[in-house]
Amino acid sequence: MPNNLILTGFSGTGKSQVGLIIAQLWGWDFFDTDDEVTLAAGKSIADIFEQDGEAHFRHLERQAVASACNSSRAVVSTGGGSIVDPDNYRTMITSGVIICLEATPETITRRLQESSDQVSDLRPLLTGPDMIQRIRGLKTQRQAYYGLAKHTVHTDKLTLEEVAQEVYARWQEIAHGATNEGASEKLSPAFVVEAPSASYPVFVDWGLQDHIGKFLLGIGIRGPVYVITDSNVFGLHHGQVQRALEATGIEAHTFTVPAGEASKSLAMAESIFGWLAERRCERSHAIIALGGGMIGDLTGFVAATFLRGVPVIQVPTSLAAMVDASIGGKTAVNLSVGKNLVGAFYQPSMVLADLDTLKTLPARELASGWAEAIKHGLILDASLFRLIEERVESLLKLEPEITVEVIRRSMAIKAKVVEEDEKETTGKRILLNYGHTIGHGLEAATHYTELLHGEAVSVGIVGAGEMSQKMGLLSREELERHTKMLQRFGLPISYPGVNPHSVLKAMELDKKAASKVINWVLLQETGRATVRSDVDEELVQQTLNDLCR
Repeated sequence: MPNNLILTGFSGTGKSQVGLIIAQLWGWDFFDTDDEVTLAAGKSIADIFEQDGEAHFRHLERQAVASACNSSRAVVSTGGGSIVDPDNYRTMITSGVIICLEATPETITRRLQESSDQVSDLRPLLTGPDMIQRIRGLKTQRQAYYGLAKHTVHTDKLTLEEVAQEVYARWQEIAHGATNEGASEKLSPAFVVEAPSASYPVFVDWGLQDHIGKFLLGIGIRGPVYVITDSNVFGLHHGQVQRALEATGIEAHTFTVPAGEASKSLAMAESIFGWLAERRCERSHAIIALGGGMIGDLTGFVAATFLRGVPVIQVPTSLAAMVDASIGGKTAVNLSVGKNLVGAFYQPSMVLADLDTLKTLPARELASGWAEAIKHGLILDASLFRLIEERVESLLKLEPEITVEVIRRSMAIKAKVVEEDEKETTGKRILLNYGHTIGHGLEAATHYTELLHGEAVSVGIVGAGEMSQKMGLLSREELERHTKMLQRFGLPISYPGVNPHSVLKAMELDKKAASKVINWVLLQETGRATVRSDVDEELVQQTLNDLCR
């Protein structure tokens, strides 16, 4: 049986009152970390913030959480922002079971206003005009962390006693083994993306779609939700998702677009806008992108722009979408004059990568996705590249344990880059374009009809590697190692027959408008990339000639 019960959640969800009720019923000790902080400081929380600053308050809070969680048979009510601190979360998760008390911003505002005499003393971050907007903003920042709790209890329509009963019921499930251990592990995120504009959990495992309703409830989304998918994915995965949503009482509507890049258009986005408006979609609802990269881009764009922003959940069903497109918030649709010309940076509220969907992919599309994972190892993680290299056969067979590890690590690399350079302002995110300059040129020169994206990137990786080697950055031995890896996955290392001049023209159109030069991502060694704008044009032409003959 777990040692302690730890309650988390936003201010006004009833943690202190419910925690005290449960402690009295069970005969356990009760700790309120806010009370412990004020006791240790000898002053109110408001005074701590005003006189010593928030950083000092968080320091005292860490000490209070550590002390309370060091107990046994204790109910611990934590402050609304406690779980955001990594040290606090580690302490909480290792000492007991975390249960989140949830409520809507409207309910929280009403409750806090009813106890308005306490707000300025206990909740200095919420003081000031327009309280509900402050609550919405702060709650959005924290919601991904509240999703780390093992269970969530929605308190809006419940009395304190009823909330206590719900918490007790969830506790009993855990204590008596009613919660399958494997399933509970799946409900813990692989990692949390902490981009400047938003934080969100990323779940990566087998069999996750059966739990999608629980995941949504865990981050405070109760529906309705609007699922956008394509005609191929609909038949493969939509039924499972629909049943899982219905099982948790979440109302769901579905819009299906024709499979293929042609659907990633302003016209299709407008059709979806109209459909959402007819169903009275609101900002408090959510949109689910169920599909590959095209669906993720289109749905993300729709979510970013409808009502100036509706929460979007990325549920990638292709390997390429998992390790690349689902993380980072790049959304876009195409125009007749070019791809991805109209879009926005808009981070999802959650990413749910169910690896079971990979079993439905054709071998060629699966290999295309592995190209992106290999690229991540090449540019930033030599140990990941080595792991993939050692386990190629196992990965091709989708053996469960190694597949989870490699995909999680690859996705985490993408997340780390996004955290450091969310909107491509520092130059870090350009490293993700390794192999893409030539790859994009090949795709455009073949009118996006012959090569899968990962296949084009594979050829581009070889080309960028050749230039790196000829410029004295990368050894011939390392280049051959990279090339062999791509071949073992059945990926192309050249593309004979295409006109290299057409590839070059397409690449030039892809230049940064301000500089009019190509910023090449090259390798200095496996796991260490660099950006160069001084690549000789003759070397570029020679490389393209070699790749295309």
